[in-house]
Amino acid sequence: MRSGPALRGVDLVVGHLAHRLPLRDAVVLRCHPRELRARLERAGRGTPSDRAENVTAEALDLVLVEALARARRVYEIDTTGRPAAAVARAVLRRVRGRGPSAYGRVDWLADPWVQKHLLGGAS
Repeated sequence: MRSGPALRGVDLVVGHLAHRLPLRDAVVLRCHPRELRARLERAGRGTPSDRAENVTAEALDLVLVEALARARRVYEIDTTGRPAAAVARAVLRRVRGRGPSAYGRVDWLADPWVQKHLLGGAS
């Protein structure tokens, strides 16, 4: 996907499997698993089982780990509680500035709700 002058010369591939493509850089959007579950429910996305699988993948950093396995720069942006426009601006700043990889600040595993979810009891 090409954008206007703000990203001239930059190709963006957006999608839940984009991190698996042979791309130079990856921006991984993160969201607290509890909020992710609420977003998926509000949108009517997938079955309850599908939603639980997505929440578990987010809690365990699955997409981040897969992106890191591609040996390129990886940038992580927490979208929790942020409107889409703010997330888009954060992505634009990251893509423009590039620089070294920036990840590892998002960690949901210490959250009691996430722990309960992973152990099969979060509601």
